[in-house]
Amino acid sequence: MDIKKLVALAAVSVLTLAGCAQATEDTTSNADSTAETSTEEVVATSDMKICVYTHGDGGTFWSVAQAGAEQAGVDLGITIDYQGSINDSARQAAAIDAGLAAGCDAIAASAPDPGAIKSAMLAAAAAGLPLVTMNSGSSVFKELGAFTHVGQDEIVAGREAGLKFKEAGVTKVLCPIQEAANSGLQERCDGARETFGNVVDFNVDGGLQDLTGASAKIKAALQADPSIDAVFALNADIAAKAVLPAAQELGRDLMIGTVDMSADALQAIKDGSIAFAIDQQQYAQGYLAVVMLYLNLTNGHVLGGGLPMYTGPGFVEAGNVDQVMALVEAGTR
Repeated sequence: MDIKKLVALAAVSVLTLAGCAQATEDTTSNADSTAETSTEEVVATSDMKICVYTHGDGGTFWSVAQAGAEQAGVDLGITIDYQGSINDSARQAAAIDAGLAAGCDAIAASAPDPGAIKSAMLAAAAAGLPLVTMNSGSSVFKELGAFTHVGQDEIVAGREAGLKFKEAGVTKVLCPIQEAANSGLQERCDGARETFGNVVDFNVDGGLQDLTGASAKIKAALQADPSIDAVFALNADIAAKAVLPAAQELGRDLMIGTVDMSADALQAIKDGSIAFAIDQQQYAQGYLAVVMLYLNLTNGHVLGGGLPMYTGPGFVEAGNVDQVMALVEAGTR
């Protein structure tokens, strides 16, 4: 077998051990047996098509997730159909329905608005397609007919961010939500509230499409409440292009944390104007979702043990930002 295929198959075994606390030695032995799949069997899958349908917008986050999924397809010698819906749940559901009709052998889908895609996902499951959710949907993947979820638990990520703010000694955190229909964003704020306490949710719906407008709204919120001394941005572009300019215009010394990464946010961490970024490692989300579906189709693996398989949260801070910046430049982080 080609070494890249061996690496791809081994990657899932590693994530299973790291992400699922209840993983057993059977998981390892299954991964080992998978690596022994014959060359003839892999060649027979050359016409396999795995479809990845997300709510992604093709920006700094989702382009990396897409790159991961497509690289897995290259490494495994299969076809990948990746489509983002630009945060349009109806469009995403239509893509899933169309993919089923067009011959997808398996489907990975993000689920920020689970109700909107539930009918399409269950129709695919009823047709016998293996499904996984990725990025968002860790608490609802079973309801959507998926056998596991690969990504980050947003409540857990929020809790860890709350602990960072608590350790820093700030007193009040603003939590801007840039997509009102995205349940995962609300979960991040809720998680931070569990461990920190004084977290104020703030609506900047559509902020990614209008960063200047989002910055103006955040600036107004900061002016209205001088006691806010920290901001938990839920997106790197919101952090670097909306929150940071607002704070600088007001001359406010705020602790800013964010979720996900961009070149601007990482440079701000390096410069000391943003404290941290939560890295949910979206390249791995795309890559491993494809590999898990491939293993299910070719070797009957149902990975995850009924639990989500976590790719985060990890933290990018001053101590490791240089290494991560190089990987972002390479397009894999």
